[in-house]
Amino acid sequence: MSEFPPIVLASRNPKKSAEIAQLLAPHGITVQSVAEFDSVPEVVEDGETFTANAAKKASETARHLSMWTIGEDSGLQVDALDKAPGVYSARYSGENATDESNNAKLIADLADVPQEKRGAGYVCNVALSDPNGDIRLQVERTCRGRIATTPHGSNGFGYDPYFFIPEYGRTFGELDPIVKRHLSHRARAFAELIPQIVRLFQGESVAD
Repeated sequence: MSEFPPIVLASRNPKKSAEIAQLLAPHGITVQSVAEFDSVPEVVEDGETFTANAAKKASETARHLSMWTIGEDSGLQVDALDKAPGVYSARYSGENATDESNNAKLIADLADVPQEKRGAGYVCNVALSDPNGDIRLQVERTCRGRIATTPHGSNGFGYDPYFFIPEYGRTFGELDPIVKRHLSHRARAFAELIPQIVRLFQGESVAD
């Protein structure tokens, strides 16, 4: 049994949950998706920043379950679109948005933008709440690239098939998951957060 308490991820996205669980597993930290628990209300993501949304998801879910909880908010900021879609990345094309409809809107909005001006950055903000709902740790990291005109690859999710990394000559959708786990905005945020979680938990008196 791990010396560390389990952490709930305040996300019902199975691909995101799996990605984060893989990042934490080598450190002896078990991640449980909030989807595994009954009757946990959806958190309304009405913050104007990734910071606000991540903190709200973490603290509200933690208070409901009385468990350590990670809230994560991430999205795409496109330079030519004045940092849109930003916090609205998951619902860029409307309330019933899908990855396909969001990508279609993004490409349509960039139709007249030349390749050299299609710079963009994926942003990930991660907050850790204690079981009382108090935010104990929070970090934000980015990964820069540009938006391709056509999709490439089927790995990942969201805007990954269009998010091109010049240094690798591939989109996130084409990159091997192992590479993405070291390169992505989420990987970079967790690379900074995980050692802080371990130090925090080592200083906590947690009965398990």
